[in-house]
Amino acid sequence: MRAPAGRYGADGPVRLWRQPRAGTGGARRQPPDAFLLLGTAAAVGLGLVMILSASSVTAAALVHDPFYYFQRQLMWAGVGAAAFVICLRIDYWRWRDLAPLIVAATFGLLGLVLVAGRVVNGSRRWLGFGPLLVQPSEFAKLTMVIVVSAWLAARSERQVRSFLRTTLPILGLVGAAAGLILLEPDLGTAVALAATSVVLLYVAGVPPLQFVAIGGAGVAALAAAIFGSAYRRERFLAFLHPQAQAQGSGYHILQSLYALGSGGLFGVGLGQSRQKWFYLPEEHTDFIFAVLGEELGFIGGLLALSLFGLLIWRGFRIAARAPDLFGSLLAAGLTTMLAVQVIVNIGVVSGLLPVTGIPLPMISYGGSSLVFTLTGLGILANISRHVRT
Repeated sequence: MRAPAGRYGADGPVRLWRQPRAGTGGARRQPPDAFLLLGTAAAVGLGLVMILSASSVTAAALVHDPFYYFQRQLMWAGVGAAAFVICLRIDYWRWRDLAPLIVAATFGLLGLVLVAGRVVNGSRRWLGFGPLLVQPSEFAKLTMVIVVSAWLAARSERQVRSFLRTTLPILGLVGAAAGLILLEPDLGTAVALAATSVVLLYVAGVPPLQFVAIGGAGVAALAAAIFGSAYRRERFLAFLHPQAQAQGSGYHILQSLYALGSGGLFGVGLGQSRQKWFYLPEEHTDFIFAVLGEELGFIGGLLALSLFGLLIWRGFRIAARAPDLFGSLLAAGLTTMLAVQVIVNIGVVSGLLPVTGIPLPMISYGGSSLVFTLTGLGILANISRHVRT
């Protein structure tokens, strides 16, 4: 099968690239990007180590097995590694052909979880398959990047610049998916999905003036989502003044800051966190970076950020050198989704953003997040096999 040809045919290039290029056709594939592979393996390895450390106390208290969460994450890492290898071997443009089925599956799962999903910590985000729990919203973060990239790649430059023909339909599609996710409720994932889609529109060549309207509508929708819910409003006010609600909504933020502050330059030592002894909530999931900062210090936190920086750099480099528009958009979207999650999670942990439910990719405990993140990175690795040299 031949790769899709060109970028907008003869109509012209998109922002990130200087000129249209033909598809890869029967060109010889290269080895996948070595830095991407090494960075992914290192991030997963670091995540397993930190989950073992951060979750051991809670796991021992809840299920009398300090290795419980570690063993489950190790199992999911195996599933994710298999997904990575499979996607590495599937030529990326095949995902474009599956876009209609993918979008149907995405909305089907997002609707199903609202009807038949399991409630955990007050949120209906999980579908249960025996002992396994899967988050459709994690699936949607990956699939909507594929769908939006395929939509944009199928349009000419003139169509892409049209608000009615391209921008509005995409905003409607993404808004519908984000709205279903918001009903779970999961504001963080809905925001990450919307932000990634806006970046894809920009990369594809949507005129800058349209982003004024998009930005205004986005801010209004976000404000409505925050202040339309007493729970989210409380969290937002706690973010502004955490000390005023030290035993309530501000508790997460303050305990996270205590953990980071206690770590200093080199940390208190791996496994020696004091905050994980029932002081810091969600210590092995959303706030695992606080435990990492406490145990490994500023140096350990910088190492984790450097790994993500490496992956993001390689991802955008692959996007800039992809042989066709779909590959460029898909690589840019997958990389942006990773970057948004890292920025939001660490922003929350460091008190720079209100508390949301965004995990730290490959570091936080969570099977769905790990598997679908590795699936996306596998697709990105396949694109790297076709880049210009």
